[in-house]
Amino acid sequence: MRRALLIACGLVVLACGGPASPSSGQQPGPGPGGPSVTPVRVLLFSATAGFRHDSIDTARQTLTTMATTTGEFTVASSENLADLSASRLATVDVLFFLLTSGELAIDDTQKAAILAFVNNGGGFIGVHSATDMFRTWPDYGRLVGAYFKEHPWTQTASVTVEDRAHPTTAALGVSFQIMEEFYTFTENPRPSVHVLLTLDAASVGASGDYPLAWTRSAGSGRVYYNALGHFTSTWTDPRFQAQMRAAIAWTGQ
Repeated sequence: MRRALLIACGLVVLACGGPASPSSGQQPGPGPGGPSVTPVRVLLFSATAGFRHDSIDTARQTLTTMATTTGEFTVASSENLADLSASRLATVDVLFFLLTSGELAIDDTQKAAILAFVNNGGGFIGVHSATDMFRTWPDYGRLVGAYFKEHPWTQTASVTVEDRAHPTTAALGVSFQIMEEFYTFTENPRPSVHVLLTLDAASVGASGDYPLAWTRSAGSGRVYYNALGHFTSTWTDPRFQAQMRAAIAWTGQ
């Protein structure tokens, strides 16, 4: 959606004989500092119909503070199911499911609006329990990439960075350790997503393939999911904050 608008604006400028706008979405700034980036508009949605994480308030405050500090995005927080509508989604660039859970009571029109928003160019971010919801809506499972199965390990463990070139992982190095509630999924999402992070199975005394963060395309939209985020300490960790900041920028392009 945001990308389509930028392309359309660039074509108008070219038709008038002027320079094309930068593909990053930069627009001329009003002051002597030069170009400024148009903030990504984020709808931060944290309603729950299942387990409710104690870290929601900290997560919401962290993202709001980051928005104010960086100026790279704006945040509108909501737990009003009516905001999951075509008219509301038309006013934002990214729908962010923040620790959502359970079978939220939305109707088929709202479900169609969410899918259309992403397929038509909107961004979608899901964190942690965003895979533990809408189990009776298979299209949602395909959108986010997987459904939560269980969390067999709640401990400090090592996370392997599979793709160090992606904007969300560029500052993480080869691996990092973190105290988390580590998820497994009903099916391994690897065949249908681009994996960014995996659990180092040996660090929890296990074996196998356990993706933790990934991206995928949905129509002309971008999807990012990260299974970390259970604890308040994760949201105050600069490494995780950097991932969230980059995820918003990437999905909101």
